[in-house]
Amino acid sequence: MSTAAKPLYLSDLHFEHSQWVNELDFFASQINSFENRLGEIAIRNTGADVKAKLEQYQNQFIRQKEVIDELKHKIGSHENGLTSYAVAHPVAIDHMHFDDHTDIREEMEQFRAIYQELKDNYYKFVLQWM
Repeated sequence: MSTAAKPLYLSDLHFEHSQWVNELDFFASQINSFENRLGEIAIRNTGADVKAKLEQYQNQFIRQKEVIDELKHKIGSHENGLTSYAVAHPVAIDHMHFDDHTDIREEMEQFRAIYQELKDNYYKFVLQWM
């Protein structure tokens, strides 16, 4: 879903950055838990079909963690740019509008959708093999 660019205050952008980083940290923590559960499934089920599916999920989790790191880097870079501007212009900062960060927002929305689909499929897999 695309959002039209609109001017926002620095505090609005910072709040959204903080929310996104917290959300990404939560997803990373969830993935760690999912990986632990994969280990339990591997111990209980030694068939080749299960092993192949376990490896597939492990690879997907690795990729999702990479995407999380990439998103956190983009958010951090944008936050650093805003912080630098605020330091250079402390008086005007509360009255200025900044361009919305729609590109990062769209990437977050896309990540959420992909992650939710992966999580749904993973839960079905876990129910089947636990």
